[in-house]
Amino acid sequence: MEKIESGSRNNKHLNYSCVRPFVFQVDIFNQSGNNTMSESFANSIADCISILSHDSECRSIVICSAGTNFCCGEDIDDLTDFNRIVAGKDDVARRGLELQRRILLMQRAFLAIESCPKPVIVAIHGACVGPAMGLITACDIRYCTKESWFQVSELELGMAADTGTLQRLPKVIGSQSFAREMCLTARKVEADEAMRVGLVSRAFDTRAILLREALDRAELIANLSPVAVQTTKKSMVFSESRSNYDGLDHIREMNLLCRQSEDYHISQPPMKSPNKRSAYVKY
Repeated sequence: MEKIESGSRNNKHLNYSCVRPFVFQVDIFNQSGNNTMSESFANSIADCISILSHDSECRSIVICSAGTNFCCGEDIDDLTDFNRIVAGKDDVARRGLELQRRILLMQRAFLAIESCPKPVIVAIHGACVGPAMGLITACDIRYCTKESWFQVSELELGMAADTGTLQRLPKVIGSQSFAREMCLTARKVEADEAMRVGLVSRAFDTRAILLREALDRAELIANLSPVAVQTTKKSMVFSESRSNYDGLDHIREMNLLCRQSEDYHISQPPMKSPNKRSAYVKY
């Protein structure tokens, strides 16, 4: 496992940098340009997001691909090597434990995005297949190019998706019927259909425009109170799987502290000029 250290900005699977004030861009890539998902790739994502989660210089994140496609699914060579390791164990319990280790590793990568206190925007181009669906549904905002396409492809490999797609996709698009159609048929969904059902909120003509718009939104978020932004995300994630009553309790308890923050006071007139953004303390 190749781990990204705190002072580093890249490894063989991704690089990240501050491209605008308080906005970090995470470029995923591999040598083929197809960004197939392997164990080490998933570890790189988890470690990178964990670092940015605790970096006060970071207030919003944009994940994009530096390759030909966003992600073309499982890394078949990596999966084949893993299957050999599992097959080499004689005991069924030990084979099960090895499978559990890999599944948890993949799940951890995308849970890191979902639980990251900083909003995460994903900019998708080309193919978005298999485990990539688990990645993008863990993000807060999804944009794509008009030539993008999406596929829950795990059934074609004789397995059920286990990186979070089956759990998040129905909530993201708000339609059990369409989510089950995608997951049970493994059919491709083009960008226009993805936008129509709510999988993505915007689609752009080119990758350049896509990235610019994603960074513009990330910068807009970064200019707002980090206390208020992170509280908002935490409340929305919490409320997804709970009743409105529980969600109201949750945000009320958090705002007992957050509305005493200096951010709350300097964001309001007369402290805030209508033509000038407030300068918020790092958080």
